[in-house]
Amino acid sequence: MNKAFVREPEQGIERCPRCDALGEPVGLDTVRAFIRPEFHEPLPDAAHFCPYPPCPVVYFDMFERVVLTSDIIRPVYPKDQTAPLCGCFGLTCEDVEDDVAEGGVTRVKALLAKAKSAEAHCRTQSVNGKSCVEDVQRYFFKLRGGI
Repeated sequence: MNKAFVREPEQGIERCPRCDALGEPVGLDTVRAFIRPEFHEPLPDAAHFCPYPPCPVVYFDMFERVVLTSDIIRPVYPKDQTAPLCGCFGLTCEDVEDDVAEGGVTRVKALLAKAKSAEAHCRTQSVNGKSCVEDVQRYFFKLRGGI
């Protein structure tokens, strides 16, 4: 086949080897915080989180090595819909659902304030190493019919 018609892989764009979802880069400290100790060696220098909920892959690297949901220390959202949306403060989907049912934002608003505080440790408490605020807001607006 003529090379002019072969698409080269995009540099720096990693896709999950199981579901082809676009991976989110995560730091080594995040990966170490979530995988069982027996899987710590050898850890890759660079890893990615697979955000696709049905996919069993949590982390993967450019050599297509994977860490599955069975290899992590606790259930995580979005892989497990019953796990807390917020790893730092424990806000759950049920909490957001209760806010929506009550017509308020008490729990969500409290979480948003805490997420900005020094008490938030997203890098080691969130499976993707990022703040949960976007996921919480997305879930809230989805329930309210906004998404």
